Amino acid sequence: MTHTNHRRKLIAGIASILFAAVALAPVHAQAETREVVIGYQDMVVPWRYAQATGAVEKATGYKVTYRKLGSGADVIRALASGSIQLGEAGSSPIAAGLSQGVDLSLFWILDNINDAEALVARNGSGVNKLADLKGKTLGVPYVSTSHFHALVALQQAGVDPSSVKIVNLRPPEVAAAWERGNIDATYIWDPVLAKAKQNGKVLITSGEVAKESGKATFDGFVASRKFAQDNAAFLDGFVKVLANTDAQYRDHKADWSVGSKQVQAVAQESGANAADVPASLALYAFPNASEQASPAWLGGGQQSGAAKSLAATAQFLKQQGTIQNVLADYSTGVDPRFVQQAAK
Repeated sequence: MTHTNHRRKLIAGIASILFAAVALAPVHAQAETREVVIGYQDMVVPWRYAQATGAVEKATGYKVTYRKLGSGADVIRALASGSIQLGEAGSSPIAAGLSQGVDLSLFWILDNINDAEALVARNGSGVNKLADLKGKTLGVPYVSTSHFHALVALQQAGVDPSSVKIVNLRPPEVAAAWERGNIDATYIWDPVLAKAKQNGKVLITSGEVAKESGKATFDGFVASRKFAQDNAAFLDGFVKVLANTDAQYRDHKADWSVGSKQVQAVAQESGANAADVPASLALYAFPNASEQASPAWLGGGQQSGAAKSLAATAQFLKQQGTIQNVLADYSTGVDPRFVQQAAK
C-alpha cells in the first residue's frame, strides 16, 4: 500500500468516525430531552381521550409515558423527586407543594371542579345534614381539594372539624371502606363518587361550597419549572391538544355518549364505568384557552383567580396544620404563557 493511499484511507476513516459522532450526538441529545413522564389520576375528564389515542405523541413527537398515581399529593411528590415532569393535581396539593418549595408551575386548568366533588353520607349512617357529622367518620384523601372543601363546609356549617373523625384514604380505599361500612361519609370525586351516590345522600357539592365561601377549587396541570423552561415547544403543543380535546367535548357533547369511542377511552383510562362517564363529565366546567389566559384563571399575576385560590387554600391548610408556611405571592407558581399562545 502506498503511503498516500494509506493516508487517504486513514483520513477517510477518521472522517467517517467524526461524521458518525456528529450524526449521533444530536440524536442522543434529543433522545434524552424528547421524552416525558406524565403523572395522572382517576378524574373523569375529556383529555383522557387524547391520552388513549396518543394525540400528545402525534402533536409533539415526544415519547410519552403515562403513570397513574393515587392522589394529588403523590403527583406533587413524584414531581419533586423528578420521576415525572408533568402531572395532574388539585388546587389543594398544588398550593401545598408550592408552599413546601417544590419547583413547579401551574400552566393549565384541567377543570373547574364545580359539582364533580361532593360530600356524601352513607344510607343508614344517621347523617342527614352537615351538623350530624359530629362524632362520625369521614373518609377523604388528605391535602386534596375535597379535603380542603370538607373542612370549609364544616366550618361554614358551624361544625368544629376536630369533632369529626376525618381519616386519610385515597379514592380506591374510600371505595373499599364505603362498601364495608367503615366510614359514615366521604367527600370525593368520580368514579368513586358515582358509587357512593348509589347508597348515599349528597349533602353539599364543591360548586355550592365555592358559592357560599368564595373558595373555588380546580384541578390543574403542573410542570417542573426546569422542564417547562427547556421544553417550551412541547408544552405549546401539549396545551393545544388539551384545549382541542376540551373543545371537542364542549361543542359536541351529544357525541360523547355511552357507546362512543371517546367515552370508552375515558372509562378505560380513569377506571370509571362507561355508563357513568357522560353524567360525570357534565358535573365539571372546562374553561377554554381564552378564559384560562384571562385574570379569571391564569392571567393577571397576583390578582389571577388561580393565584388567589392557591393563596386562600394555603392559608387554610396552614390553619389546619397541614403545611408550615404560606408564600407571600402564589403567582410565582402560575405560568400563563402556554394558554396565551393557545388562545391566539
